[in-house]
Amino acid sequence: MNLGKLLLETLAAFTVFAPARGAETRHDIRDFGARGDGVTLCTIAIQKAVDACAADGGGTVYCGPGAWLSGTITLKSHVSLYLDNGCTLFGSTNLADYPPWHPRLRSYTDNYVEQSLIAGEDLEQVGIFGRGTIDGNGQYFPFHGKLAELGRPYVIRLVNCTNVTVAGIALRSSPMWMQHYLACRQLVLRDLRVFNHVNHNNDGLDIDSCSDVIISGCMIDSGDDALCFKSTTDRLCENVTVDNCILSSHCEAIKLGTESNGGFKNITINNCAIMAPRFTRSIYGDSQNSGVSGIAVMTVDGGQSENINISNITMRDVPVPIFIRLANRARPITSDGPRPGVGKLRLLTLSNISATGARNACSITGLPGIYVAEVFLSNIQLSFKGGEKRAATVLVPDLAADYPVGQMFGRLPCYGIYGHHVRGLKLNNVHLTTRAPDERPAIIADDVASLTLNGVETGSRSEAAAPAIWLRNVSGAFVQGCQISLAKRVPLRLEGPATQNIFIGVNDFSRQQIELGDGVTSGAVSHLEAERQ
Repeated sequence: MNLGKLLLETLAAFTVFAPARGAETRHDIRDFGARGDGVTLCTIAIQKAVDACAADGGGTVYCGPGAWLSGTITLKSHVSLYLDNGCTLFGSTNLADYPPWHPRLRSYTDNYVEQSLIAGEDLEQVGIFGRGTIDGNGQYFPFHGKLAELGRPYVIRLVNCTNVTVAGIALRSSPMWMQHYLACRQLVLRDLRVFNHVNHNNDGLDIDSCSDVIISGCMIDSGDDALCFKSTTDRLCENVTVDNCILSSHCEAIKLGTESNGGFKNITINNCAIMAPRFTRSIYGDSQNSGVSGIAVMTVDGGQSENINISNITMRDVPVPIFIRLANRARPITSDGPRPGVGKLRLLTLSNISATGARNACSITGLPGIYVAEVFLSNIQLSFKGGEKRAATVLVPDLAADYPVGQMFGRLPCYGIYGHHVRGLKLNNVHLTTRAPDERPAIIADDVASLTLNGVETGSRSEAAAPAIWLRNVSGAFVQGCQISLAKRVPLRLEGPATQNIFIGVNDFSRQQIELGDGVTSGAVSHLEAERQ
């Protein structure tokens, strides 16, 4: 290996994500008339500093200690804002200080945003960094009952920009989404501290149709989705890595979708902790005080989504640990545009995930003839509160066009994992338990082809219980190394006329305990351990 060449390549890679050029040139906003008294409107002064910095070839606009009040600031290429320790940039509470701005790149978000505190389009080498704070004063912008209304500014909105770095700062109290990066490339978000709980739609971070993205070391506590990936244009959201983040949300903590028109590709999320919101009262009411989902992966507005890898995630007191959904809401990119066709969702790998205090089952669902494909769950440990006493019923409505959310099906007929309309589902080393006795199955697979259950362990502590694993209209299944607690519980039930080619390996239950329901003949099941004798 040529070490010199490797070093040059490494330095070049870091240069791509470097702060704005000319960083040695500093323009202090005080020199342009800004006053940090929290009362004086500093929009014109700060904008003059940005414009002067850009005219000098780029550099840093310095915001020192103080309380700086501002309306919209438009960034320029090769310019970075530096917020020093002790600096708080407050958004004006007067909507008139945020002129309407309509980017040249159109997306569905045009329906509900036209103002931002910090804005920019078609820029290169821009940044916002330091140890200061940006406060959007979002509590002063009332929500009138629907998302698709204008008049609630974002704090940061950058569109079609290249080489963007936002690092170190604290962000709080947006009137709506905290930060929206639309169709940006070479985007680095590092060590951000986000607290957003003063209004509806208080997302923490939205990455929309972006490519080549690094997110690292962020702490996000939000009233709506915490870390949210979207594709509201026809562009893929792709080549994204996330690591070492701490997330808390009254909705979804890690979310891909709902808006998925362009799809998602090559997404890696690793080493994150998720917990129920520390801000205990949701603006959406008691039903979301503890949030909704830990991990939500959705393709419902068209789009091709594939190669998504989520690993090393811990969760505490999140109602639904995992929610995977392929459906057909089919919302167009523009309100008058064509409705998209049905998308695809395939090649999902979730590994080394643990959750405690969950309340509702994980679900992996497509639609009849429209299947989620190739989903691999490995080394999963989930503990549910349990306590359900009603009998299980397998059938769950498809709700093809409904807004997707982790609790959309209500109480599912199993307590652990529910798979419906899936092709290629593998569960390896999956451990499912309940704190209170629960009479439902641990796992239900319905209309699933190519199913592998390897090393599945269940424990519900309920004597009067449904079968631990319930397979309905499943073809091509392999069950090996599974352990079912309590001898009185039927470990495995098979039913449905499409159930066939079920191969049973060595498990802790005998063939006599397998229950064959309507439409299943003994010829549909092969006992591999018997065939070896």
